[in-house]
Amino acid sequence: MMPTIETLYKALEHTWPAASHAQLGPWQIRDGQGGGKRVSAATLVGDLDPSVLVQAENEMQALGQGKLFMIRKGEDAFDALLEEQGYEVIDPVNIYVGDVNPLAVQPPRTASFAIWEPMAIQADIWNQGGIGPARLDVMWRVEGPRTSLFGRADSRPAATGFVAVHEGVAMVHALEVLPRHRRSGMGRYLMQQAALWAQDNCARYISAVCTQENTGANGLYANLGMSLVGGYHYRQKQETTA
Repeated sequence: MMPTIETLYKALEHTWPAASHAQLGPWQIRDGQGGGKRVSAATLVGDLDPSVLVQAENEMQALGQGKLFMIRKGEDAFDALLEEQGYEVIDPVNIYVGDVNPLAVQPPRTASFAIWEPMAIQADIWNQGGIGPARLDVMWRVEGPRTSLFGRADSRPAATGFVAVHEGVAMVHALEVLPRHRRSGMGRYLMQQAALWAQDNCARYISAVCTQENTGANGLYANLGMSLVGGYHYRQKQETTA
């Protein structure tokens, strides 16, 4: 049986963690330290109470972050409340999951590697894809099995990624292929390498997320036989100035 969407949300939380988090009333507040929306967005963890929405907003602003919430499956009332309050939907995300074993196929020799710590060239590839130092810091915060993925093509650096395991789920993050090496199978090779590493680290399932508009990533995960099992989206309130 595939893991539930709740299990995958938990795996996301633990394999791409905020710098710190705290519960404030019904809200989980995250300090992302510039590491992106997933580690900065607040979430609902208790009974929805519209009267205390301002508590979460004030706390996020005190951390120097914008007013940003993650909306997950079953949170329709929360979603509607934020819409009424002027929050706009941004970056709807798909979650894919599959069995590790079918993907655990050895890629061509020298095409991909699982290595920790990441090399400087990997940081350069991530940076070209908009994944800067603050997001690399997220990787170092992970507790438990973790590794980076490194891909080569024509004896040249071609791709990089990150994978970590939580409760039997290997979650792939920050998969980045250099533009000149796209459509060459490099994404598949890195996912195969991730699955092989996941097997060695007692994971039964492999999962990945991508925005709905990322046609390349959605196509990759679907072609690998992974199932689209749900998702989440963010709502953000833009500040207005007089």
